This record gives sequence, structure tokens and C-alpha cells, in this order.
Amino acid sequence: MQENVTQGSAQGTPGQEVHADRSLILALIPLVALFALLGLNVALYGDDSLSGANQTALIIAAALAAAISLFLGVPWVDIQEKMLENIRAATPAILILLMVGALVGTWLIGGIVPTMIYYGLQIFSPAIFIVSCCVLTAIASIVIGSSWSTSATLGVAMMSIGYTLGFNPGLVAGAIISGAYFGDKMSPLSDTTNLASGVTGVDLFTHIRYLSMTSVPSILLTLLLYLLIGLFLGTPDVEDTTTAQTQAILAERFNLSPLLLLVPFVVIFLIVKRVAALPALFVGVLLGVASALVLQYPLLVELSDEFGGPYQVIMQAVYGDIALPTDNVVLDELLQSGGMAGMLNTIWLIISAMTFGGVMEASGFLQKITRVLISRVRSVGGLVTATGGTCVLTNVSASDQYLSVVVPGRMFINAYKDRGLARQNLSRTLEDCGTVTSVLVPWNTCGAFHAGVLGVATLSYAPWALFCLISPCMTMLFAWLQIRIARDEVP
Repeated sequence: MQENVTQGSAQGTPGQEVHADRSLILALIPLVALFALLGLNVALYGDDSLSGANQTALIIAAALAAAISLFLGVPWVDIQEKMLENIRAATPAILILLMVGALVGTWLIGGIVPTMIYYGLQIFSPAIFIVSCCVLTAIASIVIGSSWSTSATLGVAMMSIGYTLGFNPGLVAGAIISGAYFGDKMSPLSDTTNLASGVTGVDLFTHIRYLSMTSVPSILLTLLLYLLIGLFLGTPDVEDTTTAQTQAILAERFNLSPLLLLVPFVVIFLIVKRVAALPALFVGVLLGVASALVLQYPLLVELSDEFGGPYQVIMQAVYGDIALPTDNVVLDELLQSGGMAGMLNTIWLIISAMTFGGVMEASGFLQKITRVLISRVRSVGGLVTATGGTCVLTNVSASDQYLSVVVPGRMFINAYKDRGLARQNLSRTLEDCGTVTSVLVPWNTCGAFHAGVLGVATLSYAPWALFCLISPCMTMLFAWLQIRIARDEVP
């Protein structure tokens, strides 16, 4: 019956068709303008496009969308309220980013990051480092239930070790994110996993079991590819003497101790115990300061010549730029931090993106585009593809992974019911296409967060985030080949 209604609407009078076509074109104009500006920025600025050009592009696109909305009769007060609502929703991410900036700075002067690098160089073989990154972050994310917390703790250490070993930072970040997002999807503690099951009305563990049918093959293929990259394609030529020299410099510069490894474990333990990310990370900052005062006081005295005293050194590490120069170029890149100030470009990007997303929501442009997609669905494969496409479109236009689960979930739930499909088909598609692709969009809150935390531009790690690329393809493959497509017991 749903198909008949949809087809009837699509076949309306010529005047209605012209109006619908005009409405669709108007809805697409802001997106096309945004893509054009972002493409031009990447071509002209490269990675530096995140320093302001992309933020400006989002604001211009938001202004264009708002102008069209006003032309169509949408009140400005509604547009403004939706923008503010979106920005308010992004506030937790902004606060976490600031805390991560402080955490990295204090862990640097506290000797925690250098200690993780020192012992990591002893443990990891370059041949299996990339696949190890993916496995370890997957395990941590399943336990923690958060890809963000995993990247902010274990991910930071892995990036430092990978950089020291000479790996492409984009490749290391891609492996970290792949493991973190697999674990995030499969964890019953994950907010997006609970959100997808809640929006669709599917039992949580039914959702996870059904999700594993596509996620497990995707992560196994991902691990195989990372293993092959490590063994045959991407292993840097690192000499034992180079590693030994790096460790010697770290041991000379810092008072290293295995006890310092307890600091990240404490933070992870707090998150496992369901302490919220913000206070858990703040505890990590305090432990970093304590480590600096107890174990690295000579270093604080040395840096006091530049900043005025140990107190000023600690404050500088929390909020601003700080560097610990050595005679090693690689270590000089690692032993520096921008503190909370180093996260401001990312925060600016998130605010700009949420502003654009708010206008697109208030105007109904996103809903218009997805309604057109639904009207052309004729098969199970087509329905899953339309759902996945809407998830990606929402990640691009609304810039928020939660909306990429909620909006398509609400819009497509009746379409799945009308075709006799169990709701877990929808919940799985929302996770496979919404949750994992959010981190691939530079101006999405997830893409901006991980780029800021890991210090790698989104477009640099996106080609290497293999799980996030394979997962949507896997769910489409299952749908088109009719593999593991659950049906309602009563059609």
C-alpha cells in the first residue's frame, strides 16, 4: 500500500511535478555549493583547508540554505533555533576536545606519552604494527563502548609509536579508527548501538547479533588487508640502531618508569566503569600534572627559563603550545603539543558544521531529498541502498552521527514494515552506513574530533579507514544477494 501511495504522489499532475522538481533542486543547491567550495579549498589549501577555509565554506553554504529557506517562507526564528539546538547538541564534543588538548599537553610534560613510546618500540614489530593497532583499539572500544575515548587514550599512544617507526600517519590513524569503530558498533555500552536499536524498536542483543553478520566479515577482511600492508607493502625500513637511539634520547630527556603506564590505564578503567568521558579525561589531566611534579620536576625547571616557573610550564601545557626539542627530528615532531588552544580550529569547524546542519534541518531540505530516494525504491536491495545513502547524506549535510541514525531510522521504518522486513535489517543498516561513515566526513563532529585528537586530516586517514569503507559495502552486498535478510513472522 505504501508503494501505491508513493507512486501515486510521484505521478501527480504536471503542475505538482514541476513544483516537486523545483523543490528538489532548491534543496540540492546548498549541498552542491558546499561540495564545490570544499573541493576548491582542498585543491588550493590541502590539509591547511581546516585552518579556516572549510569553516568559511560551511558558513557560506549555511547562509545560502537560509536565504532559500526564507524565500520558501520558513521563519528566521525557526532557522535560528535549529542552529542553536544543533550547536548545543555538539557542546559535549567541544568540551571533550578541549579536555583532550589539555590531556595530551600534561601527558607530554608528565612523561606519560614518552613512556608509552619507549615501551611501545620494544613491544611492536613494524610488520604487524598496523594490524595490532586495529586489534587493540577494537578490543578497547568493545570494553569502553566509545570510539572517541579509545582514540583519545590508546589512539594517541599508537599514533606516537607509529610516527616513530616511520609509518604513514594516515595509515596508522585509519587502522586506529577502523578498530575503534568496529568495537563501538559491537559494544552493548555504545551510545550509537543503543540508539540504533532504540530508534527501530529492536532488542539490543538481537541488534548486535544481527549486526555481527556483516561487521565480523568486514573486520576480518580489514585485518587481512592491514596484515598484507604490514608484511608486503607499507613496512618502513627501521633499523634497530634507530630505535635504540630514539629510546636513548627519551630515557635521557625524561624520567621514564613503568608506573607512568598506570595513568592511561586509570583513565580507561574509569570509562569502563561508566564514568563519563569528560570527568574521566579530567582525572587524566590531573594525573599528568602530578606525574610532571613528582617524576619530571627537573624538566619543569629547565622549561621555566622560557615560561617563568614550573606553574607557568604546567599552565602552558594545559592551554597552549609547548615543545621539548631534541636532536632527533622525528621526536621533535612528537614532543610538542598545542594544548586546548590546539583544538580551536576543530571546534570552529564543528560549530560551522552544526550551523549548516541546523539550516538544512529547519528548511526540510534533507527530508525532501530522502523522500525522493524512497519514492524510487523497488526492491530489498534498493531499500537498503536508499537507507544507507540517506545515512551518508545526513552525515554530510547535518554533520552529526546521531542524526544519521535517528533521521533515516524514523523515515524508513514503515517502508521496511510494508515490505515484510524485520526491523533489525534497518537497525543494522543504520550502524553499517551511518555510524561508521560519520568519521569519514571532515566537517562531521566525528571526523573533526578524530582528526583533531589524532593529528591527521580526515581526508588523509579516510582512504586507510578500511573497516569504515568496507562495512557499508558489506551490508549492501548482503541486501542485494538476499543474505541474512530477516523477515517479519507475520507479513
